[in-house]
Amino acid sequence: MTYDVIVIGLGGMGSAAVYHLARRGRKVLGLERFDIPHDRGSSHGVTRIIRLAYAEHANYVPLLRRAYQLWREIESEADERLLFITGGIDAGEEGSSTITGSLRSCKIHNIPHEIMDAHSLRTRFPGYNLPHEMVAVFHPDGGFVLSERAIVAYVMAAQALGATVQARERVLDWKADGGGLRVRTDRDSYSTSRLIVTAGPWTSGLVPTVAPHLTPERQVLIWSQPLYPDKFHLEVFPVFNMEAPEGRFYGFPIYGVPGFKLGKYNHLRQQTNPDHMDRECHPEDEEVLRVAIRRYFPDANGPTIALKTCLFTNTRDEHFLIDFHPGLPQVCIAAGFSGHGFKFCSVIGEIVADLALEGSTRWDISLFRLNRLIC
Repeated sequence: MTYDVIVIGLGGMGSAAVYHLARRGRKVLGLERFDIPHDRGSSHGVTRIIRLAYAEHANYVPLLRRAYQLWREIESEADERLLFITGGIDAGEEGSSTITGSLRSCKIHNIPHEIMDAHSLRTRFPGYNLPHEMVAVFHPDGGFVLSERAIVAYVMAAQALGATVQARERVLDWKADGGGLRVRTDRDSYSTSRLIVTAGPWTSGLVPTVAPHLTPERQVLIWSQPLYPDKFHLEVFPVFNMEAPEGRFYGFPIYGVPGFKLGKYNHLRQQTNPDHMDRECHPEDEEVLRVAIRRYFPDANGPTIALKTCLFTNTRDEHFLIDFHPGLPQVCIAAGFSGHGFKFCSVIGEIVADLALEGSTRWDISLFRLNRLIC
């Protein structure tokens, strides 16, 4: 069977890419080695934060504005709410990279925001209990996206437009074949003129050229039962991104699972192989997260409801990798989202469709090019 484009990996990025390709009338095949959705990679766990005041780099903000727009579009098409606005908090000591980066993005892009001290924050949002030396940037546009439901919405919308989607089919290899490409799986082989690889931590095995620049890392999340649940509902508890002495934490109000959700970026800094990762959660995993709950969110420090593992795939500078294969311009790679990529899935799906079909995109992705890592 021959396709205009094949997409390998149907998590957040790949599902959006298949949709955007099908929307443009292309004959597209999406291949996923696990279920749709699944809990083996980076896109499970009910929710993912979205925030406009982006501390990581001001160049992300135009992409975020487009991402919000596209999330609303797929919501409308799916007739399902996927994007929830709770407001967002960036917290840290004054002068920390999180605070300065957030304020820089707000200034450059005229993002509505408010600077709050710890007391003001606690008065308005009682679930927060930050120490006096910390401050917060509140931005009303923050919130979260339903990660698994978003994948389902994109896949079903793509199928309705004629895309072929095949799960539980592992790609064994691919190669240039005459003027095109051939993809071989554990079931069949397929021909295409364009290939997009959005396989998360499995990208390295499929594109060895980029393997030195992608590092899979084990991550753990906790949901705890609040002692005072009314302080952690959607209406009164904004999502947060917090730089603390113990590390950088992120969290959510109660939604989908009956608990307050919290994670720590880079957790125990455990590099891993995605096929052999320890997917069990241990007491030391819980304690890393309990430290932050006890100190900064004590009213959420009730029994554990759930602990789950997932994967980050990190680049050296923790910016994304979105580019063509260095030797094969008909192959596009989107990987290395370093724990902060899901909020961009809607727009990255559009961008990789641009790259595959047109060889360029109107969006500035210079920050994500491969050549920055090869030096």
